[in-house]
Amino acid sequence: MQHSRVITLRQTSRVFFQMLFWVPVAGFSLLLIYNTMPYFSFSKDFDFIRERSFLFQSNLYNAFFYIHITAGALCIGTALIQFSRYLLKKSKAIHRISGKIYVAVVLFLGAPTGLYMAFFAKGSFWERSLFMFMAIWWFITTLNGLSTIHKKNIIGHKVWMMRSYAMAMTAVTFRVYYIMLYLLDWQLLENYQFSLWVSVIGNMLIAEFLIYRKSKQYLQSFNT
Repeated sequence: MQHSRVITLRQTSRVFFQMLFWVPVAGFSLLLIYNTMPYFSFSKDFDFIRERSFLFQSNLYNAFFYIHITAGALCIGTALIQFSRYLLKKSKAIHRISGKIYVAVVLFLGAPTGLYMAFFAKGSFWERSLFMFMAIWWFITTLNGLSTIHKKNIIGHKVWMMRSYAMAMTAVTFRVYYIMLYLLDWQLLENYQFSLWVSVIGNMLIAEFLIYRKSKQYLQSFNT
């Protein structure tokens, strides 16, 4: 009886901490998608576009920008579906379809356009290099996620897709850090640089921590 109570408490606490993690993730993700929509008015009256008005005179950069923000919104939206246990249990077809959309968008749209835009990113050589790394790592992790599921390696697939999702979520976490530091009166350039680096490194560390936790739970299941 005591043992069953301990298990119930553990399950309850696990659900609570999962909600504590996923509710803000989902909320900020949906907010990012919502804030992306006004760009499709194709107005030039946005700070991001005004700051890069010279770049937006190029048809190629202009096209890649709109492709990239479309890809980002699709990736973040479909990724939320991918990590929903409820939907996975209810319909594996939804998981497969949204997964195929995510992978195709990352490999053919999101990562390539991100790599191109990285050459013109705001900041120093190091910030541009970081954007290049993000695009390449996003591509590699997603490709590995695809290859592992084709080999029926479900655990490997989950690991690589968590790493891929961590890169996709930098678009969300960067804005969260940036707004917080803006409210603390940080200088804009320092805020931009710090938020960018913390977002990328932080997301990668969180992904590796969650992978470590999952691997421990997986190993413990064999010992019980």
